[in-house]
Amino acid sequence: MAKDTSSATKTVNALDDYILLGNSGLRVSPLCLGAMTFGETWGIGSNHEESKKVFDLYYEKGGNFFDTACSYNAGESERFLGDYVGDKRSDVVIATKYSSNVTINLLGTQNNMRYNPNAGGNHRKSLVENLDASLKRLNMSYVDILYVHFYEYRTPIEEFMRSLDDAVRCGKTLYVAVSDIPSWALSRSNTIAELRGWSQFIGLQTRYNLLDRSLEFDLQPACAEHNIGIIPWGVVAEGFLTGKYTKESIAEKQSNYRDMQVMNHSKSEKNWKILDEVNAISKEIGRSPVQVTLNWTMQKPGITSPLIGARTVAQLEENLKSLEFKLTPEQMKRLDDVSEPSCVPFPYGFFDMINLNLGKNIGVPTRFESFAAKHDYGTYHS
Repeated sequence: MAKDTSSATKTVNALDDYILLGNSGLRVSPLCLGAMTFGETWGIGSNHEESKKVFDLYYEKGGNFFDTACSYNAGESERFLGDYVGDKRSDVVIATKYSSNVTINLLGTQNNMRYNPNAGGNHRKSLVENLDASLKRLNMSYVDILYVHFYEYRTPIEEFMRSLDDAVRCGKTLYVAVSDIPSWALSRSNTIAELRGWSQFIGLQTRYNLLDRSLEFDLQPACAEHNIGIIPWGVVAEGFLTGKYTKESIAEKQSNYRDMQVMNHSKSEKNWKILDEVNAISKEIGRSPVQVTLNWTMQKPGITSPLIGARTVAQLEENLKSLEFKLTPEQMKRLDDVSEPSCVPFPYGFFDMINLNLGKNIGVPTRFESFAAKHDYGTYHS
C-alpha cells in the first residue's frame, strides 16, 4: 500500500507548503479555499468584486486549491471562479461537485424552467449533464477533481464509479473524490474501482470539528486504509467556534441555515465548555479562536486540507494565520479532552475487552495508531 502522506506529523506554515492529496501525486495547499461564498444568490456570500479580492489574496499567498459545486449559489460560484482563474489555469487545482438537483435552485428564476427529476443524483445522466454544465460555467475544458457531492442510496455504486472513470478517461476530470458518504459505501466504492481498474477516490470531504468528531470512529480509519485524503468542512461549526457568540448574544432569529445551526449548537452545555476552552487557549497564545480551531483540525490524523470560507479579505487573512503556529501537545490534549465524544458506538468501546482476550500481542499497523491509542486497541497486555 502507498504511504499515507496526509498525517498529523506534517508541519506546514504557508499555503505553498503543498501536500499530496491521498493516493495521488496531486499537490494541494494545506488550506482549501471554498467558493460557496462566491456569489450572493443564497444570501450568505459576496459580490463579484469582493470575491475576487478573496481569490487574489489566497492565490498571491501561494494557495492553489479551490472548491466549488454545481449547486453553489445556483451556479454563480462556478462562474465567478472561472472568471478569476483565467490564464492561471495550470497553476491551480479546481474541484467541483455534482449530485444536487440544480433545477430546484432555478425554479421561478428562469422562464420555462421546470423540475427535472434526473438533474440530480449520483447516476450517469446527472454526472454527464452536470459536469458539462459546470465546465461551461467555469469556462474550462476540465476540472482537476470531480466530487460525488453526497451518497444518495439510490444509484448503484458500480454505476457511478464506472461513470466517474469514464469522465477521467475522456479528460473532463483528472481525479475523482467523494463528499458525505458512509464509511461502508466509501470502502466498497474504492474496492470495486481497484478490482476493475477504474479511478479511485483520492479525497473525502466530510463534516469535522470540535463539536462533531464522529469522523474518527469509521471514516478516518477507512480513509487510512484506502489512503484517501480528508478535506473537512464545517471546521468552525457554522461560526459557533469563531468566538463571536455568547449565551447572551445568540438571538432567537433564524434567518438562514447557519443561524439555525448556531442555535442548535448553543443548546448543548458541552458545546459551550468546548468554546470556553478554545477561547482560553486563544487568549494564552494570542491567536483568535478561529485560528486555534483550524490549527487543531490540521493536526488531526489523516487531515490533508481543511476547507475555509471567507466573504471578505479580513476573514481570509485571519484564517491563513492558522498556518503560522502549532498548538502544543498539551493544548491539543486539552481540546481533545473537552470535546471527547460522550457516546462511543459499539464495537469501539468493547476493544479493551477484546485486548484482554488476545493476551500478548503486537501493535496495530502505523496507519491505525491514532485510532488504536484512542480506544486502547492493539496495546500490549500480559
